Amino acid sequence: MRTCVLSDVGELSVIEREQPNPEPDEVLVRIDRVGICGSDLHYYQHGENSGNRVDFPHVLGHESAGTVVDVGSDVTSVSASDRVAIEPGIPCGECSYCTTEQGYHLCEEMEYMSSPPVDGALTEYVAWPAELVYPLPDAVSLREGALVEPLSVAMHACERGDVAEGDTVLVTGGGPIGQLVSEVALARGAEVVLTDVVAGKLDLAEQQGVDHTVDVTSADPVSVIHEQVDSDGVDTVIESSGADSAIELTTDAVKRGGTIVFVGIPIDADLPTDVVGLIGDEYDLKGSFRFSDTYTDAIAGIQAGRFDVDSIVSFEQAFEETQAAFDRALEPESVKGVVRVSDHSE
Repeated sequence: MRTCVLSDVGELSVIEREQPNPEPDEVLVRIDRVGICGSDLHYYQHGENSGNRVDFPHVLGHESAGTVVDVGSDVTSVSASDRVAIEPGIPCGECSYCTTEQGYHLCEEMEYMSSPPVDGALTEYVAWPAELVYPLPDAVSLREGALVEPLSVAMHACERGDVAEGDTVLVTGGGPIGQLVSEVALARGAEVVLTDVVAGKLDLAEQQGVDHTVDVTSADPVSVIHEQVDSDGVDTVIESSGADSAIELTTDAVKRGGTIVFVGIPIDADLPTDVVGLIGDEYDLKGSFRFSDTYTDAIAGIQAGRFDVDSIVSFEQAFEETQAAFDRALEPESVKGVVRVSDHSE
């Protein structure tokens, strides 16, 4: 089968590998679409991400969907020919995180597709646990199915921020996660402000219904919030860029008693606060890491039209052009790139 491997920093190539056979509890999925995530780009550019280093060669890609072509002997939940979205994390199922409401996404033994040493989905066929593939309704395309993963990240971030109807929310960063966080916050009934430095990303946010957009190269988002939204600040800030400048403004933008959620992963940054300020203003600082138990709701939300994940796709390229697609995804104007792996695409 054709497989795209990262053979060195900045080097992607399509090679032949042996097709896997599913274990009794697995299904074999013919991969159709794979979204390019920011973590993929970190591995591509630097050979590491958040301290996790690649052992070359390595297969990237964890935002994926495809068609089931074979099932293991114990599988009854899906059948051959089912179109499915793949949840990319395999938790251990036994630790305190997996067995309590804290959530399996915090499992320290998690095997996450494309995070070394686990290979990713930029390959023609993937064998994966049947309990982690989700059938797609006819109204949801395979490309939308691949984007259930970043939508799930956005849903979890908004849940961490307790975003509710009538809240005011600042989303810093108009990349794929920031755009989808804005969509989820809007669907929850919030008034949303989104910041970025790229005009096209601000335009996209406006097209999707964001109430206020701010180009931080020419305007101060805190002043805009105080003048146009609430003089006390916003209820919730969801930092989605990982940029130092965005992280620094979070405490100035949030109101006393509000919540700041960090979901964008910085290269290296300190918390933008001091203990005295944190005590005096009583805002909550939260992290948001991946997701758990979101795929069913995310797929239903796409089917119902609550979420428009296709809107974030800037381009789609063929499997043989994966390296060009990664280079294109690095351009500031790109929001989300998608690789078309299979010749059996919709």
